Amino acid sequence: MGTHALLAKSIEFADLGLLIVDEEQHFGVSHKERLKAMKADVHVLTLTATPIPRTLQLALTGVREMSVIATPPVDRLAVRTFIMPFDSVVIREALQRERFRGGQVFCVVPRIEDLQRMSDRLKEIVPEARTVQAHGRLAPTELERVMTEFGDGKYDILLSTNIVESGLDMPSVNTLVIYRADMFGLGQLYQLRGRVGRGKQRGYAYLTWPANHRLSVAAEKRLTVMQTLDALGAGFTLASHDLDIRGAGNLLGDEQSGHIREVGIELYQQMLEDAVADIRAGEGKRVGQERDWTPNISLGLPVLIPEEYVRDLPVRLGLYRRIGGLASDQETDAMAAELVDRFGKLPEEVENLLGVMSLKRACREAGVEKLEAGPKGMVITFRGNAFSNPAGLVRWLSSKSGVVRLRPDHKLAISREMDVMARLKFARDTLKSLDQIVRQAKAA
Repeated sequence: MGTHALLAKSIEFADLGLLIVDEEQHFGVSHKERLKAMKADVHVLTLTATPIPRTLQLALTGVREMSVIATPPVDRLAVRTFIMPFDSVVIREALQRERFRGGQVFCVVPRIEDLQRMSDRLKEIVPEARTVQAHGRLAPTELERVMTEFGDGKYDILLSTNIVESGLDMPSVNTLVIYRADMFGLGQLYQLRGRVGRGKQRGYAYLTWPANHRLSVAAEKRLTVMQTLDALGAGFTLASHDLDIRGAGNLLGDEQSGHIREVGIELYQQMLEDAVADIRAGEGKRVGQERDWTPNISLGLPVLIPEEYVRDLPVRLGLYRRIGGLASDQETDAMAAELVDRFGKLPEEVENLLGVMSLKRACREAGVEKLEAGPKGMVITFRGNAFSNPAGLVRWLSSKSGVVRLRPDHKLAISREMDVMARLKFARDTLKSLDQIVRQAKAA
């Protein structure tokens, strides 16, 4: 058992079989890179109440296996959380209530230079309370003395920096006051809140900031999440919000941001899932590639959800995501019915969008990678320039009397004049014929 000093390059293990890392969020990227170097033949178990965004992303994408412990200890009560500007009357009432029930208080500030200012404030608010200070610049012996005396009940309030964030289990401390809570991260706030209410008594946490200070948008999000997720075992959900607020960064190497900004979260997630699936399937098996390839369709049709049809941007984006995930014609019909019920008659652009999504499914079933249509005809490109039933395709071509021909580049060219609105129906009929040919090969 030891600190992260065990990961130093100068230390070598004779026969290391299991590595257990507690409070994993305190380990930096360089430490995790060192852990990776040890993982080839070592079992690794990491423990944390608040996984950092990158760790959570690794778990959600299957790179790491994950287990969630959501059952609290017996008789444990959830901590009541209040977010508000610093109010002397409210804070005095909270401190006095804790003292009168025989408990103690943690008062946390973000910087050492804030300690004296907060100490003077506490003397004004509760002059009768006994206060002691603790921070990381104290000598080890002095810090040990302060913590021991506080643990023995000689003081009512421990005024400190975030050194109390983890590793402390003091059942008598059941009220927490954080000054300048907007300067702490979401994981830090959750860990600090976890220092109170560790016994059978209800814990209270007051997340405050100066009354004349305006919160940033990100800080307001963090504090709102803290107040909303005050149930026991909410660490995983809270970490998910942290991932949403901060992003996952670059999952490989020591950069905190990387390819994810270049290609976007959805494509990055898909690439990552494909890579994991390929590795699990074994060398040479492109599982993700076969599963997630997307046909390219160009018909010259307007395919979108007009702003005047659905005015709210987040709702529109959510509808695009849902339409992109439709897996059958039945689901498409149900989606169309829902849109009519919620927003009224479908505009032509939305009908085209739903039709193109049905075409994409038909393309996948027929093995068509690209479909292009114009006023003079249509060109179809097969995936890998190959068709699963060549003999059936030749028979179908001969039945079309020269209207359809196979070009030297293995693309299918169909000569036919058609206006914009006829292209969708003609493409659907053509793909239906190709799909039947594919099914004939499978049946044989």
